[in-house]
Amino acid sequence: MEYREKLQLRNRIVDIVVFMVLLAGVSAVTLVLFYRQTMGNPGLYHSDMKAYILEMQGLESGYEFPYPIFFKLGALIHLFLPPELSVAIATMLLNSLGIIVTKLAFNHLTLRVLQDGFRLRQNNKKSGRDMSWLAGILISIVVICLFFLSMLYPPSGIYLPGIRFKYLGVFTANPFHNATFMAARPFAVLAFLWYVKLLSVYEKGVHRAADYVLFAVFLLLATMTKPSFTLVMVSTAGLIMLYRLFRTKFRNFIPTVRLGLCFVPTFLDLLYQFKGVFVPVEGEEGGLGFCFGEVWMQYTSNIVLAVGLAVGFPLLVLVLHYKECRKNTLVCFSWQLYLVGFAEAFFLYEKGFRKFDFNFSWGYMYGIFFCHFCALVLLVRKTAEMISGRAGFGMVNGNSLESPENMADATHRDGTNAGIAVMLLAFQWLAFFAHVVCGLFYFKTIFGGAMYY
Repeated sequence: MEYREKLQLRNRIVDIVVFMVLLAGVSAVTLVLFYRQTMGNPGLYHSDMKAYILEMQGLESGYEFPYPIFFKLGALIHLFLPPELSVAIATMLLNSLGIIVTKLAFNHLTLRVLQDGFRLRQNNKKSGRDMSWLAGILISIVVICLFFLSMLYPPSGIYLPGIRFKYLGVFTANPFHNATFMAARPFAVLAFLWYVKLLSVYEKGVHRAADYVLFAVFLLLATMTKPSFTLVMVSTAGLIMLYRLFRTKFRNFIPTVRLGLCFVPTFLDLLYQFKGVFVPVEGEEGGLGFCFGEVWMQYTSNIVLAVGLAVGFPLLVLVLHYKECRKNTLVCFSWQLYLVGFAEAFFLYEKGFRKFDFNFSWGYMYGIFFCHFCALVLLVRKTAEMISGRAGFGMVNGNSLESPENMADATHRDGTNAGIAVMLLAFQWLAFFAHVVCGLFYFKTIFGGAMYY
């Protein structure tokens, strides 16, 4: 075995071992939280777990849950374990699956460039120590952090104008009190990534049939676990594809139909789900209503500040790398998804007793999550440039995220000061870790029995 192959094998082993240790720790603490939610006093561990347990057992829960995957997994585990523990384990497994999927995605998008950054630094300093093994560890750490970050909020006793709650009205990428949101996320991540992959090529005829099938399957699985992501995903994708269709004067009609067919299984499932959800209850209105932030303003009177607290880090990355973000399909689609999620939360509500449940906030929270996800991918890649001594270097062909190998060919932007670039990079990491620190404290309070809001 050659020296380079030995290094690659060592790096893979270190990466896998460290990630599995971190994942085991996260799985353990989240399992305890989810189990407490199934067993604890609702005044301390507020969640819908009691209703989920009844649904999993096929009993009347008082709610409509026409999305079976989470409950079927719980029922399978319930063949061997008590109902409360079964639902807690099902939630933990699907949440941990989301972390695994995200780690694999980050490895695909950032691992090679980060390893190359360490190797270039080693070559520039003429050092014999290969530090590329650190790349996998760093990626594992930031992925775990992504699943704990929350909205920004000040210490107790400090008032922010119009912000009455930490969570309500601001919202978070990680609502630990909602098991179905956590359960659907691995499939949402896969559907998001596969759609971005197809979005870049579907009009050019450069595609594999397997990618269309995989996207259709992942979107259907997300829908059958919880449809909140699907509502914003389908709306965003539909708007983009219609815009492209009209822009090209229908010259891309056949590719658009081909991609559109991937949504058919999900549409059929949504029709089945909404048959029992958006229907009038006796004495109540049914269907969807339109408003101008009325429901949202029940929880905060300062929506602008609430948005800043929810997406402070990705907003900063967007501002500092705006030209690069505009040319990148992954980052662009995350913000398009966010804007559609915001619009649905601001303008739509469910009529009747569900109105102030603010269920359209779940899609908005998926937008928050994916904005953080994509901003973090970009930031890791920028960090690789800094580590290699190429701070201030830019993209190749405006496509840095989709083509990891382009990092080695990057060319310098004229007039860019490397020292300023490093300081701006540090500032972005500080913003990210501010969300993480708030998230860890938020998790700690919920873990100890505090209310989620």
